[in-house]
Parts: sequence; C-alpha cells; structure tokens
Amino acid sequence: MSYSEKNFPSEPTAPKVSTSIPGPIGAQKVKTLGEVFDNRCTYFVADYSKSTGNYIVDVDGNQLLDVYCQVASIPLGYNNPKLIEVAKSDKMIRNLVNRTATGNFAGADYEEIQRDLLKFAPKGQTHVWNGLSGADANELAFKAIFFNYQSKKRGFNTKFSAEEEATCMENEAPGNPELAIMSFAKAFHGRLFASGSVTRSKPVHKMDMPSFKWPKAEFPAYKYPMDANEAANKAEDARCLAIVENLFKTWHCPIAGVIVEPIQSEGGDNHASAEFFQGLRDITLKYGAKLLIDEVQTGCGATGLMWEHERYNITPPPDLTIQHLVW
Repeated sequence: MSYSEKNFPSEPTAPKVSTSIPGPIGAQKVKTLGEVFDNRCTYFVADYSKSTGNYIVDVDGNQLLDVYCQVASIPLGYNNPKLIEVAKSDKMIRNLVNRTATGNFAGADYEEIQRDLLKFAPKGQTHVWNGLSGADANELAFKAIFFNYQSKKRGFNTKFSAEEEATCMENEAPGNPELAIMSFAKAFHGRLFASGSVTRSKPVHKMDMPSFKWPKAEFPAYKYPMDANEAANKAEDARCLAIVENLFKTWHCPIAGVIVEPIQSEGGDNHASAEFFQGLRDITLKYGAKLLIDEVQTGCGATGLMWEHERYNITPPPDLTIQHLVW
C-alpha cells in the first residue's frame, strides 16, 4: 500500500473539471474578495475542507492535481492526518494559543519541541530558530551572520563602544557597519527588504522597494545532455566561481555571507554541480564568510531527500540552512 493510499484514502484518482476555472461560484467569491483584499493574483478560491493529498478542490467542486503545492510550502499533502493529529494535540494548542515571547519565557516543553525538530535538521546544524516565513527566516539569518562577523572583529567578550551605540541610533557606522550578503542571478529568497535585496528572479518581486547595494554573482547555466557537455559545464563552474571570488576581492564593503538555493526554482529549474557548491564553500571559508543554504522550494523531502543540499556532500556543511522552521 502506498503512502497516499494509506494516509489519503479519499484522494481522487484523477483530476475532474466540471466548470470553467474559476467557475460561477468561484468567480463571484473572487469578486467579493476584492472588496476587502487585493485579489489581482487570485486564480480561484479553494475549498480546503475538501482538498486532500495531492489534490486541491475549488469552491465549484473542480478537483485539480496540485503540482504547485502552495509555492512548495505544503509538500506533505492537504489535510494530512498525521499533521491534523499533531495540530489537535495539547502541546500544539498550548504553544499556538499562548503566543509566547519564547526567548524570554520558554515553555516547559519548548526544549522537547526544538529537539524534535533537530532530529530532521541538516547535517552539521545544532540549533533551531523558528521564523514566521522563509523571508523572515532569511532576514534573521542575515542578522546572525552580521552579528557573528562583527563579534569576531570586535572580540566576543568586548562591549559595544559609546561611539557604536551613538552612531547605531543614527543609522551610521561604526554602529551600523556596511556589510553585504552575496546572492546569485535568478535567485529567489523572499520579498522583504533584506531578502528582496538578494532576490534576483523577477522585477515584480522587488520593484519600487529601496534595497541594499549587495553583490550578484552568476549561477551556472549548463548545456544538456550533460554527458555530452562535460568539459563545457566544468568551464561554466569555473567561470561562475571566478566571478564569486572576484566579488569578494573587489566589492566596496566586506561580504559577510553568501546565500544560494540548492536548485533555483522560482528563477527556473536551474541546477549546479557538487563541484560548484564545494567550490563555493571553499571560497567562503577562504574569505571568512558564512554559507547560507536556502531550501526555499527544495526542503522537507520535495526532491527525494530531506534536504537537497545534502546531495552535494558539501564539506564542511553549510553554516546555516533555511526551510520555513529550521535553519
């Protein structure tokens, strides 16, 4: 018995479309939604009470095989019974209802929750920080990278100077130093301010937003079939890694970290080799920068591995990993 047969016995066996999409009910709901919400990107209105497994059902009853997976954020299927069971548990209810300032007042079972998450963490990761979204998690990771960079420079046991504290309140150095995060062409890492600055996939994601002047490197663009283009693709790896290293040497401020997707998804189905990722890791170690892997649409088993970047056996492992809840 397959996983779907066992856990989603009512899952449709095939798509079923009986109306236009959106249908008459859905079209009316999209229209009225526009009275209270920006509906310009709303394709149709879903009935999540009837959606199950890999199938999303709209309010007109159309059953659609969902390969979009809510922008890859629901890899375990709709109305997953195991998740529903956890959601109804006393532990989950306690932690959702009591919205705690966890850093100050951690609950009695919070360590247990974090250790449960770490059972599935990528190799080399020993701590968990829970963010509200992928973009939020990336921004928190950038802060951690910058804090670490400055702490090493200052001395971990040294207090902030009076000048640092004063200039920080004016958005000026040395309290607010000019540091950078490097990303790649066609990358997607979120739509907030810092995450928007490292996003390079589509103009609509960041148009009209002020952004940080941070460097953009080139992600490999391979020729296929790969077995017939081995030499050309090795040269492409070398070209892209040379760009990365040159940016470290020439950028107008220190590059404290590099963020990269194991597979570029939003910017296209773009892959890179294990050699490229190891070369990238070697460069970050050479220049004292952190390597941040953003499993934005590849983590939690979406590619057949729990974490896609582990396919490349990056040594030593990345410093931080992002996937909704775990980094």
